[in-house]
Amino acid sequence: MRPPVPLSAVRTFEAAARRRSFKAAASELNLTASAVSHAVRKLEQALGVALFEREGNRIGLTAAGEALLDHVSRAFEEMSRGFDLVATRAPQLLRLHCAPSFAAQWLTPKLTRFFAEHPGVEVRLAAGMDYARFITDEFDADIVYGPPRGEGLIVMPLGHETVTPLCNPERAARIKAPADLFEHALIQSDNKLVRWPLWFERNNLPAAPLAGLRFDRSFLAISAAADGLGVALESTLLAERELASGRLVAPLADRATNVRYNGHHLVFPAVARRRMPLRVFARWLAAELGTDLPAEIA
Repeated sequence: MRPPVPLSAVRTFEAAARRRSFKAAASELNLTASAVSHAVRKLEQALGVALFEREGNRIGLTAAGEALLDHVSRAFEEMSRGFDLVATRAPQLLRLHCAPSFAAQWLTPKLTRFFAEHPGVEVRLAAGMDYARFITDEFDADIVYGPPRGEGLIVMPLGHETVTPLCNPERAARIKAPADLFEHALIQSDNKLVRWPLWFERNNLPAAPLAGLRFDRSFLAISAAADGLGVALESTLLAERELASGRLVAPLADRATNVRYNGHHLVFPAVARRRMPLRVFARWLAAELGTDLPAEIA
């Protein structure tokens, strides 16, 4: 009779086999690499067969390991479907961390629509410049500004953003060409990846003196520009509401070379990809922004 195998050991094997790395599996499962290696060895001893081929720091699957991974992967997928089916009968909580300006300017205004489409999902939203630390299991996902950091994360780019000068209509009437900006107060956003010197360089102009209002959040710069305090260099995605209402306009949108880049990403640990609220939110976010879902949750 085969000795019983702990489910935790099977889960550890699945992660190591899928990632082809004890270190990556350890990061995903919040374990040490030695703990993963120990669990795998115990499983091999229980089954009486080698599951991995070890060569230095590199590992590969044996034929037995490949066969077991195929069955185990399908078993975990079936379990995930079962949990999702049961979980949809009760309110489910999404614990989301988000970059402050994306939360204030884009996400929060659209949550009414999200809740209307998905009444069974609750959202606990926290905003901050620091990246979420998933090792504490405090958050399911993070919408980050800038390059994603951390190992073992699934990354979903939230599409290209266009960065262009924005101001109120009265000021825009006096801006006909990029050089006209030298006659206006330029609002600085200190934590932006795309700032005024780069924009002027793209338009073959010397950088304007960096003087005037400075903010550390895009939503403050956008608000200041809408109130007539100057010209902000900001993302049209973040300023979507102000542009739609006419409080802001982009006077040089078709008269200058603007910057397009992937500014924001949804990131989450691989182990969280099976959580129903996260999957629902990621699909809704992709539909709203016209982006692709990661293969892991598509």
